[in-house]
Amino acid sequence: MSIIEKAVQRLDQLKQASAETPAVSEESPAVVAPKPAVKSLLSEARPLAGADAASAPPQGITLKPATDHPTRVIEIDLGRLAKMGMVTPDRSKSTIAEEFRVIKRPLISNAKGHGAAPIAKGNLIMVTSSLPGEGKSFSAINLAVSMAMELDFTVLLVDADFSRPSVLPRLGLPAEKGLMDVLVGEVADLRDVMLRTNIEKLTILPAGMPHARATELIASEAMARLLAEMASRYPDRIIVFDSPPLLATTEARVLATHMGQILVVVEAERTTHGAVTHALSTIEECPVKMMILNKSRGQTGGLYGYGYGYGYGSDTRTETPA
Repeated sequence: MSIIEKAVQRLDQLKQASAETPAVSEESPAVVAPKPAVKSLLSEARPLAGADAASAPPQGITLKPATDHPTRVIEIDLGRLAKMGMVTPDRSKSTIAEEFRVIKRPLISNAKGHGAAPIAKGNLIMVTSSLPGEGKSFSAINLAVSMAMELDFTVLLVDADFSRPSVLPRLGLPAEKGLMDVLVGEVADLRDVMLRTNIEKLTILPAGMPHARATELIASEAMARLLAEMASRYPDRIIVFDSPPLLATTEARVLATHMGQILVVVEAERTTHGAVTHALSTIEECPVKMMILNKSRGQTGGLYGYGYGYGYGSDTRTETPA
């Protein structure tokens, strides 16, 4: 074969190869590599498929403080809670579960904007009392668990009693860093101190370590911005705060200024009418105040009465044991 014939043959081969190779455009990459398998750290940490589950962020990206997709999970002993007479999702027909269905219904209605009047930040609900020992933490935990059993909501339970945190101890869990550590800057990301639970749709934010300037930190602009973002970020999120007693510290009164609804627990045959009146006068700015009369024995042997009002009084009725 002559040199010319070899050149023609080579030219034909090049043309044929060019026809078989697709042109590279802006819409089709020149090299297509197989996608690596990505394992979500969140799904590994929590096997339950909650309504607000999400994948971990890409490496190098810092989440904003109010991005509440916690990576840690804690196990609540539901059998222990049941023995303590508390609401558990596996015993939805218990007496206590039925009672908190009655209590939560108007709170949920207000949170959804279906109440008698529109309520700003109606999904921020503070549970408090006039004095220590009236059952506010018991009520806050039960309310949060009951609300987490709803189909349309996720619940964040915040232990805001910074001097005497009660949520984790009542659940049989050790103390953890929490909201106060974020406010003082010792924890940069709120996600790092939020705890998923084995109760689907329930997340807990511990109080954190005690701080001498807790009242000032609660009253700070940083706290106001954090609460506003927490209230507005997720339309299906209800946030329940277990706050200090209103007459024991000033922290609860400051926290109340950020709330849309307040549930006041009153212990029957112990708390005086004067104490309740004084406590209610400290939260006059809150548009909705509801009350539970705890440990009262009615005609059915019940332990609490329940009532509510818009900034005044209560229309009380006796219920079954709490």
